[in-house]
Amino acid sequence: MKFSDIVEQLGMAETSSLASQPDLDPDIVGVSAVQDSLPDTISYVEGKKFAHHIETTANAALILPVDGALQAQARERGLAWVSMREPRLGFSRAIALFYQPFHLAVGIHPTAIIDPTATIGEHVAIGPHVVIQAGATIGNNVCIHPQVVVYPGAQVGAHTTLHASCVIHERAQVGAHCVIHAGAVIGSEGFGFVPTAQGWEKMHQSGIVVLEDHVEVGCNAAVDRPAVGETRIGRNSKLDNLVHVAHNCQLADNCVLAAQVGLAGGVELDSLVVLGGQVGVANNAKIGRGAQAGSKAGLHSNVPPGSVMMGSPASPYRTYLKSSAIYNRLPEMHRTLKQLQKQVADLEQQLLQLEQSNHQE
Repeated sequence: MKFSDIVEQLGMAETSSLASQPDLDPDIVGVSAVQDSLPDTISYVEGKKFAHHIETTANAALILPVDGALQAQARERGLAWVSMREPRLGFSRAIALFYQPFHLAVGIHPTAIIDPTATIGEHVAIGPHVVIQAGATIGNNVCIHPQVVVYPGAQVGAHTTLHASCVIHERAQVGAHCVIHAGAVIGSEGFGFVPTAQGWEKMHQSGIVVLEDHVEVGCNAAVDRPAVGETRIGRNSKLDNLVHVAHNCQLADNCVLAAQVGLAGGVELDSLVVLGGQVGVANNAKIGRGAQAGSKAGLHSNVPPGSVMMGSPASPYRTYLKSSAIYNRLPEMHRTLKQLQKQVADLEQQLLQLEQSNHQE
C-alpha cells in the first residue's frame, strides 16, 4: 500500500511530507514499533520524549504529532511522515489497514446445538460445539467461536463477537458491536447468601445483566446478575482480563477497568471512570465522573468527580505522595524517636537525682 493511500484513508492528517516531497511515497507493507522497527513499515512517535527513535528507526514512514522539530528530524533522515494531533490514534487506525482479527466463515458448524426456539439472524457464523438454548436471540452478523454457551432467553446484538468458551447466562442482554473474550462469563449468579442459625442459605439471583453497545469484556472476566433488578455495563465501556463486576453494579458509558479490578455489589461508576489494575471498590460506593484510581487502590467510600486516588485505603493523589514520602522515612523517624525517648529518660533520671540531692540538703 502506498504511503499516500494510508494518509488518505486515515483521514486525520494536519500535514505530511507529501506536500513538499510528493515523490517520497514509499510502499508500506505493514506496521511495527518505532523502537523495534522493520523496513517498509509505518510507526508513530507520540512526542518529543521519543524523538531519539527518529534517528535510528528502520521504518519507511512515521506518524508524528504536530511538531515542526520532529518533522524536520524525519525530513533530514529522508522518511515519509504525516502529522496528526493524536498520533497514537492514527497508528491504531493504520494497524486496522493491515490486520483484521480472525473471523469465522459465515455458516453454522454441524456440531453446533441450537434449540429450535432460538432466533438466529442473517450472516451469522457459529463454530464447532456451540450451544444456543431455548428462546435465545442472536442478531445479524454475529460471530460465535467454538464451545460458546448461550443460555435460554439471552440476547446477543448485531455484529457482536463471542470468543471461545465464553458463557452468556439466561436472559442476559449483550448489545451490538460488543466483544466477549475467551472464558468470560456474562450473567453468572451474584454472590448472594443469607446467614441463618443453620448456616448460609442461598438467595436466588433472579435479575439480569445488560451490556450496552460497543462493550468489550476481557478473558476470564465475570459480570454477575443480581437477586433482583439488573447489573449494567454502559456503552463503550471496556473490561480487561480477570475483572469481576458484582451484582447490581451500574457502570455508565466509557468506563475502563484494567486487569483484576473487583467491584463489590451495588457499586456505581459515572462516565469516563478509569480504574487501574487490581483496584478494589467496596459495596455501594459511588465513583464520580472522570475519577481515576491507580493500581491496587482500595476505594472504601464515595469518590468525587475528577478525583485521582491512590493507595489502600485510597486517598487523593497529592496526599498519597506525601504519605508515601513519610512512610519511606519511618525507619529514620523510628530511630530518632528512640533517641529522643532515651534523652527524655536521661533527663528525667537527672532531674530525679537533683531532687533527691536537694531533699537531703
